[in-house]
Amino acid sequence: MKEAEPLARTERPGRAVCCSADMAADDLPLHTRRYQAWHTDRQFRAVSGRPLPEIRIDPLSGLRTIVAPGRADRGAADVDPFAEDNEAQTPLEVYAVRPQASAPDTPGWQVRVFANRFPALDGEGLVAGRDANARIFSTLAAHGAHEVIVNSPRAVAALADLEPDELALAMEVWRQRMRAHEDAAYVHLFVDEGDAAGSSRWHTHAQLMALDFVPALIARERERFGAYAAQTMGQQLLDDLVSEEVRRRDRLVAVDDEAVLLAAFAAALPYQLMIVPRRPRMRFEDDGPICSAMLHDALTRLARRFGESPPLNLWIRTAPRGAEQFCWRVDIVPRLTALAGLELGSGVHLTSVTPEQAAAELREA
Repeated sequence: MKEAEPLARTERPGRAVCCSADMAADDLPLHTRRYQAWHTDRQFRAVSGRPLPEIRIDPLSGLRTIVAPGRADRGAADVDPFAEDNEAQTPLEVYAVRPQASAPDTPGWQVRVFANRFPALDGEGLVAGRDANARIFSTLAAHGAHEVIVNSPRAVAALADLEPDELALAMEVWRQRMRAHEDAAYVHLFVDEGDAAGSSRWHTHAQLMALDFVPALIARERERFGAYAAQTMGQQLLDDLVSEEVRRRDRLVAVDDEAVLLAAFAAALPYQLMIVPRRPRMRFEDDGPICSAMLHDALTRLARRFGESPPLNLWIRTAPRGAEQFCWRVDIVPRLTALAGLELGSGVHLTSVTPEQAAAELREA
């Protein structure tokens, strides 16, 4: 399959510029779909008057929260804005797979990428105002990129409903877009499916957020990978974990030529899974297998176990800036139970389904 070429202008090597409403439209002829998309986005931003997102640092824990009031403007759409023929309902595309070389922002695509119309991050690098007591109330600019990747023009709600080759193509685009933001401190690519998982659009899509900081949870993982390597004379933590899981088999669900599917040893929620490549690589962005067949297998097993695709979140965990030891993986978290006071108040999760039971059920699914 021929790799699609990025359609975005570049600000500096490796960084794609989200198509802003303030960009010049000199190359967009009037009455074309691409001009209509640019004009629609410009009008939308001009009349919305949305405040810019910002990052606030909790004075007690030091954890960061993105405050993005503009995302409250999201609402139910009369039409599916991610469907083919509705390209003018989205911002300008920055990347697409178009086998017939059709024009940008027109039908004929297989996977399509554009800036999120309701971004949680600001690509223009505007500086947040400084509070008079910044020692306590610290605010930073929410700088970065926030993209939407529509996984298929077909009107399906779940990745499990895609054909294996469609999912493989979508994942290749995920990788291309993560590579486009290689200068970010961390690139988080995730999929939300269903209301219980926080999705506001039913049409299957992924989101990418290129952050200019490494989130605390991911920084902690980076530290544990490094500490394990130091304690074991260079051993790789996730590789050793997989070897032990395969030997024990209690939480092993499936194995293929590229990946291993496991029920997570300390699952935060019931039926939480992880997909780990059999040959460790630090970054999903690096050349090598993307394990799409195993992801399709995992999602279809969940759908068979529950009679339909459950609401879920999944994400690609890739190496953050500063990592010397790491291995990428895919985490899959079905949203079958709600987070309660224990989880939200202490950070300690409680689950009534053992990972061993979940693995046994999914092996049979």
